[in-house]
Amino acid sequence: MSERGRGIRAKFVAAAVAASALALCDTEAHAFTYVVAPGDTLASIAERYYGRIQQERLLVAANFLDARRGTPIVPGMRLEVPALGHHKIARGETWETLAAELLGSPSRADVLSGANGSSPWLAPEDGSEIAVPYNLRVIVGEKEELTAIAYRHLGDMNKAWMLDHYNGLNGKKALEGDVLLVPLTDLTLTEAGIKAAAAAAGSECTEAGGAVRRSQQHIAQELPALVADVRSGRYSEAVTRGVRFIASGALTEPQRALVEQKLTEAYVALDAPGLAAAACGEWRKRDRAVHLDPVVMSPKIIAACERATP
Repeated sequence: MSERGRGIRAKFVAAAVAASALALCDTEAHAFTYVVAPGDTLASIAERYYGRIQQERLLVAANFLDARRGTPIVPGMRLEVPALGHHKIARGETWETLAAELLGSPSRADVLSGANGSSPWLAPEDGSEIAVPYNLRVIVGEKEELTAIAYRHLGDMNKAWMLDHYNGLNGKKALEGDVLLVPLTDLTLTEAGIKAAAAAAGSECTEAGGAVRRSQQHIAQELPALVADVRSGRYSEAVTRGVRFIASGALTEPQRALVEQKLTEAYVALDAPGLAAAACGEWRKRDRAVHLDPVVMSPKIIAACERATP
C-alpha cells in the first residue's frame, strides 16, 4: 500500500476510535427534576432552561401549580421541567409501533411523525434519532373548551381537532376535571437546560438527548458537498469529509450507505484498494440493492467490491 494509503488508513482508524467513544454516550433525554433554590421564580427558571420567561406557563401547567387558585414555589420544592425525549430508530420500527411505545397509542403516529418532519405512511430511517413530544397533562377547567386549551398550550385554537384525536374523544366534550394529554414539541433547551437534562439522566456526555438528531440534520445538509467532492476529483477532501461523518457516530443507515459508496469511489481513485474494499463492504451491508453494474461502474470499483464481504 502507498504512503498515502497508509495515511488515510490511520485517519480512518482514529476516526473509528472517536466514533466508538461517542457511541457510549446516552443521548436520550426526558423531563427532568429541578429543586427550587432561594431567590428562584418560575420566570427565572424558565429563562434559565428555555431562554424564554413565557415558558413559566409551561412550568405552572406541568406541575399543576394552577390548581386550587395557584400554588407558590418555595425553596426545596421539586419541579418537573418538561423536555423532549429522543429515540434511535431500530430496524423494523414503524411510526405506529413507536407511537404505541413512546406516546401510549398507535393512533398518535401522525403526531410523532409530524414532529419529525415525516408522515405516518413513510417509514422512519433506520439509525435516525427522532424527537419524542412531551405529553403535558392538563386538567380541564370549568366550561373549558378544547379550543381554549389548544390556544393556551399550542398557540393555535385550530389544533383542537388534534387534541380530540390524540385523546380519543371522538368529538365528545371534555368534562371539567378530565385529564387531557397535550403533545409539546417546542421545547428547545438552553445550554444550561441541556446540561441539567444530561445530569438528571446520569449521562457523562457534554450534551443530552437531541445531539445525534442535530448531527444527522447537519450531515444531511453536507452530504451534497461530499458527492460534489468525488464528482470533481477532490478525493482527499472527500475522504476527510466522509470519515468525519462516520466519526460523528450519528449517521442514519441510508446516510451511512451513501457515505460508504462515496468513500469506495474516493479510495479507488487514491489507489487504496484495501480501504475501498472495506468501504464497499459497509456500503453493500447497508444497501442490499447495490448492483455491481459494469455499465455504470469502473472495473476498479467492481474489483474492490468483489474483494469485500457484503
